[in-house]
Amino acid sequence: MATNKSNSPKGNSLSLLDQLIWAVLGLMLTVVGTFVEAVVALPQFFNRQGQWQLPTDWQALGTYPLPVSMQVAAVLLVGCMGGQYPAMISQIAYLGLGLAGFQIFSHGGGLNYWQEPTFGYLAGFIPAAWVCGMLAFRQSPRIEQFFLSCLAGLGIIHTCGLFYLMALGLGDRLPLPLWALVQQYSLYPLPGQIIIACLVALVARILRVVLIY
Repeated sequence: MATNKSNSPKGNSLSLLDQLIWAVLGLMLTVVGTFVEAVVALPQFFNRQGQWQLPTDWQALGTYPLPVSMQVAAVLLVGCMGGQYPAMISQIAYLGLGLAGFQIFSHGGGLNYWQEPTFGYLAGFIPAAWVCGMLAFRQSPRIEQFFLSCLAGLGIIHTCGLFYLMALGLGDRLPLPLWALVQQYSLYPLPGQIIIACLVALVARILRVVLIY
């Protein structure tokens, strides 16, 4: 990809055209990722009887589903690859299209979607993408830098989501008790999302090396 430091935000060496491309890619990846279940491939550490064993055939990988979609992975990856502004713009577009009625959220779309318990997490995509992108381009591209950027983004998503749940609770708009929703939308998916953050950091590092920026 071409670079143009004079026309780019501080810390981001991508040209404006490249940033626009990443903003569009970010929107597309987020939409697709919403409906794709995350899975990881690991060697078979257990035999058919359920007994633990050392893998003998490393080519025979088993796939294990994570209790999350690839939606958050898209948010974090575009932050690491495109920087703060493309990542933020892609999530503003995603939220705007969903609220406009396009069925791109996990449970549909439309203006009334703000009443969904998960809307706070979706709204958190915008600041999370910005912070993740800012931190990812603050220093030279290193896998640990990308991982910390992804963790910061995850933290913002869940912080926004939890505060939104509490706000809905104050308005007596929660379909379930607050603690049950916290477990369902934060505690339960968080381990899988941390695994995704590790994978995003690895993929971002490889892509940044290949694309030379």
